[in-house]
Amino acid sequence: MRDRTATVVDRGNYQDTVTPWEQGEWREAALGWAEAGLTAHGLRPAGRWSVRLRPWSVLVRIEVRDGAGVRCDDIWFKANPPGSAFEGALTAALAGWVPEHVLEPLAVDAGRGWSLLPHGGDLFRDVLERGDSDVSAWEEALRQYARMQRALIPYVAEMDRLGVPDARAAALPGIFDTALSENTALEKADRTRLHALRPRLLDWCAELAATGVPDSLDHCDLHDGQLLRPAPGRFTFFDWGDAHVSHPFCSFTVPARRVRERYGPEVLPRLRDAYLEPWTEDGPATSELRRALTLATRLGALAPTRAWTRLFPGASLPAGQEACAEWLRGLCSTP
Repeated sequence: MRDRTATVVDRGNYQDTVTPWEQGEWREAALGWAEAGLTAHGLRPAGRWSVRLRPWSVLVRIEVRDGAGVRCDDIWFKANPPGSAFEGALTAALAGWVPEHVLEPLAVDAGRGWSLLPHGGDLFRDVLERGDSDVSAWEEALRQYARMQRALIPYVAEMDRLGVPDARAAALPGIFDTALSENTALEKADRTRLHALRPRLLDWCAELAATGVPDSLDHCDLHDGQLLRPAPGRFTFFDWGDAHVSHPFCSFTVPARRVRERYGPEVLPRLRDAYLEPWTEDGPATSELRRALTLATRLGALAPTRAWTRLFPGASLPAGQEACAEWLRGLCSTP
């Protein structure tokens, strides 16, 4: 049994946030479920339960030992709010479809939005901070991500059945309208510019839909904290709570921002071509793929505005309004 005195709770900058963790009955059910999942794999809790509470997830890091008492890699329990409850089922499905690219969960309760996940190696962000990789590692990560997206194209209908939200090109104008009407952080001038932009946005969506590149899975938040590097040259993709079914190239929006911030804009053509390389195997001209990526990188700002709304009931996130406003303003800038 777990040591109830060895639980460390981290609320970060969200001291007043509302999560199910505050409910004793929920907490006991969740941790009991996690313990049962460990037992099924011959593991048991051993030491601290480190709890990370955010408006969008409850994450518990569990120190474990095997049946012989040998210390093993930590295990992670995650609880999603209703808006991203699909993540557990999606993660399990991905482990069957593209096992070489993702984590295989130890247990999933799709109905309650709970997952039990193994340790997957070093976080890519930590690898970068140690100086063990450079921008070339990002290029390889995006090549592998693109190969995964291509492999997932046949499973899009199944993703729909699992409840992964729709952000296909045809759905983007509606997402834009909702984000614009509900956002409280936009200034009047911003709203005027965005309303004026809408006809062009419709044209971009239509052009993107006509590119001939099939829809696939968009991680929607693919930064260096959402990547694992278990070995040099190998990457594992995780944390699918913000995911959408979308034009796959929309995934380039977030890594392009992060890489530009870290290394400067001059590296972006390398990053772009690395990501597009696997897609050239389907026959489109490189110039056509680059045009599609330019459109998708701009329109890829829309799905994150919806991801910010996936919070636990009763939780509020004022900073999310400004983050969404920033994404919307970005639509008016050239990618």
